[in-house]
This record gives sequence, C-alpha cells and structure tokens, in this order.
Amino acid sequence: MRTRLGAVLLLGACLGAAGAGNAGNAAVTNPTARAGIEAFNRALSEATTHMDNAATIALWEADGVSLLPSTRPLVGRKAIAAFLDAVTARLPGARMAKFELRCADIETSGDWASEWCQEHQVVLLAPDKPPFDGQGVMLLVLHRGTDGKWRLKREMWSPAAAADQPAAAP
Repeated sequence: MRTRLGAVLLLGACLGAAGAGNAGNAAVTNPTARAGIEAFNRALSEATTHMDNAATIALWEADGVSLLPSTRPLVGRKAIAAFLDAVTARLPGARMAKFELRCADIETSGDWASEWCQEHQVVLLAPDKPPFDGQGVMLLVLHRGTDGKWRLKREMWSPAAAADQPAAAP
C-alpha cells in the first residue's frame, strides 16, 4: 500500500527540484529547448507541491501514458485525470508538506526530450495518521507542441529508498 500511495501521490503531483533545476550537466545543445524543459520542471514541481490536479493534467499530452508499479497503464488525459481525482477523493485534507525534484541528463532530439528525475515527498494525511514520506525515481519523455510548450508524453515511476537513489550526474 505504501508503494502504491507513493506512486499515486507522485502522479497526483506528477507526479521536476525544490528549485526544479537539473542535477547534472545535460547533453542539451539547444539553450531554448533546455530553458523550456526547465520551465516544464518548475511547473511540474509547482503543481505537485500544491497537489493541483488541473495544473498537473495541463502538463500532459492528450495521449500521454503514465506507467506506475502494479497498475495498468494510464492512457490519455482523461484516464490520468480520473486516477488523480480518485486519489484526491481517498485522501481528503491531505497536503504536501515537502516536495523535492531533481532532474538530470536532459537529452533532446528536435521536439522530443527525455530526462530522469529523483523525487522526495512528505504528505500530511489525517491528523491521526503519520505523514507519508516517500521517494522515487522516474523517467520522463517530453514532447514540444506547436505552441512551443513541453508536455509529458510518457512517464514511468518507481519507488526508491533514500539509499537506493542513484547519484545525480556530475
């Protein structure tokens, strides 16, 4: 349940660093693309921190796919939104106390990009329950739309203990 809750909360925030910067020196040669991806990461971090489902869904391509452990693929904004809404309904009053996202190794090819991220979140649940303190790693595939904005096309998340998280790229 803890793993599933972690996946759910990450996606709900979707589930970029507290400053949403990139931990490593990425192989991006196009500064405009890098700036756009960093703006996407900041928006992802902001949406996650505020557990704002509408802002999260706006960061997805219409046919985006989220892959979470022990869960069928969530295909399309409608399925992802329904999943987020169901999670929110099961966690009334929950709020994000801490969210950190460190992304690294941005690579681009035209209007496509990938990066991997480490995340840590602390979610306050009901007053009589201990907070959820979870960590994970994820791989993001982004696509730049005709409007120039980067959006999630594919996301794969996996839980990780603090000691299990890979070191950020130098």
